[in-house]
Amino acid sequence: MAQKLGRLRYRPSECRTRGAGTAGQKSRSRPPPAHGRRCRAAFPSPTWTRAAASRCAAPVNRYSPPKRRKRNLNEIQRPIAGRIQSGRAGRRDPKTMYIVRMTRAVHRLTFASALLLAPQAASAASGHGIDGSAIGLHWIVPFVGLLLSIAVFPLLLPRFWEHHFGKVGLFWSLCFAVPCLVVLGPLTVATDLVHVFVAEYVPFMILLFTLFVVAGGILVSGNFGGTPSTNTLLLAAGTALASILGTTGASMLLIRTVIRANAWRRHKVHVFVFFIFLVSNIGGSLTPLGDPPLFLGFLKGVDFLWTVTALFLPMTVCAGLLLVLFYFFDRRAWRSEARHPSEASDAPISVRIEGWRNFFLLGVALVAIVGSGVWEPGISIPFGFGVERPLQGLARDVILIGVSIASLRVTPKRIRIENAFHWTPMQEVAFLFAAIFVTMVPALAILSAGSKGALAPLLAFVTSPDGKPVNAAYFWLAGGLSSFLDNAPTYLVFFNLAGGDPQQLMGPLAATLLAISAGAVFMGANTYIGNAPNFMVRSICEEQGVRMPSFFGYMAWSGAILLPLFLLVTFLFFL
Repeated sequence: MAQKLGRLRYRPSECRTRGAGTAGQKSRSRPPPAHGRRCRAAFPSPTWTRAAASRCAAPVNRYSPPKRRKRNLNEIQRPIAGRIQSGRAGRRDPKTMYIVRMTRAVHRLTFASALLLAPQAASAASGHGIDGSAIGLHWIVPFVGLLLSIAVFPLLLPRFWEHHFGKVGLFWSLCFAVPCLVVLGPLTVATDLVHVFVAEYVPFMILLFTLFVVAGGILVSGNFGGTPSTNTLLLAAGTALASILGTTGASMLLIRTVIRANAWRRHKVHVFVFFIFLVSNIGGSLTPLGDPPLFLGFLKGVDFLWTVTALFLPMTVCAGLLLVLFYFFDRRAWRSEARHPSEASDAPISVRIEGWRNFFLLGVALVAIVGSGVWEPGISIPFGFGVERPLQGLARDVILIGVSIASLRVTPKRIRIENAFHWTPMQEVAFLFAAIFVTMVPALAILSAGSKGALAPLLAFVTSPDGKPVNAAYFWLAGGLSSFLDNAPTYLVFFNLAGGDPQQLMGPLAATLLAISAGAVFMGANTYIGNAPNFMVRSICEEQGVRMPSFFGYMAWSGAILLPLFLLVTFLFFL
């Protein structure tokens, strides 16, 4: 029994039981575990009782660290606050410092806004949303800060942006919502936020989500050899599909096909630069399905077929010239290649397309979108705070959600795996656009006020002395802002700046709406951050080993190729 007890790792003075040695004396051998069957096996004495077992000390585990004492909140906060105040933080916790800085920034902005904007509260809080004529430019600071964050953080702090883009959007949203709640009151905030999310953001995201899901279920493969003619054909097909699948859907559908076709080539960067020009931007200008700005115009009342008839000629000129230029550029790069694989011969191209069911679902989505603009039952569903949604809009959203669910269920997982389908791009767009729509509220209110608002000088710049709009100024202003900011809110800003009446803009002011639409869609190709698919294409290419140009390197490409093209478009259509 001594050998058996010797294997038990317990201290000899931790158990006092009558079953071990003399009654009431300490056991010289190490006691058994803390009561139970092992104790009875080691001490088979008839005097063993439950009372004796309960007096057995708990075993000591030498190999586990001692339990840490729980600290209360004051003990945790005091040292952190002391280190921050003294400036000797040492090794600071990044999460703690991030939360502290965000909280302090929101507090400071809230109180500063309350002090600066309090005199405007009585006139601006009308109970029906923000009165744009009664607020100043201070209110658009969160909107500008958010757009600058979208432009700068992915370039300077890519890791931070990848993990915290949602928090950045929430921060700028609070920078607007909290001061508005303090200064203008909860009724004004609720009215504007309900209108933004129910009438604009939710329909917008449902369409993007549907196109993203359906396009991700279509796989295009074949013996593409990366020849100049094959690449030109792929870009032309992508340009045509962009108006049907959307620029995001067409880009995600074809970018991996183009990468596989040109994998063997050394000089191939220009292929993906022109891909961004054509498929990710200019190609999506014919329908509201093509690009988010046009769909926002459709939600504002622009007819679905208006973009087809109005933008067909400018889009054909731009796309045709770019495709011709690309062919000769790619042909020269092709001749400089050291070797040409067998797949790059002049053999007939064979194309294999999988996921045909998604084409049917895409047709259902197209019918639902067109039908929502044609069918007008005259019934509206109230959502509170004076916000109503027409029945045809709700029916369209329900059908689009059903199309997305059906695509996820009927598409084999293998197709989505081969397409490298994942939810990260959609998640980023959803978070950032929620913040954009929220912070854009005061800017749109000021622009809607017209000559009574704080941006009245901007009206004078795009308006001639006789009161007529300067279409060339609209084209370059809308396009210039779309190059560095997001083109969807930029389109809305100039749409409201031109009056915001869709019937007038499709009638006497059709050239002005054409300039705004073309500028927002075409010039989104000037930078990586001009349109959402631009950065997505760049990320996928670099993940596959393609060395894409830097931010300013890409701007050199677009400046040399696109700016002369847009000057030509200005002379042909807007002068």
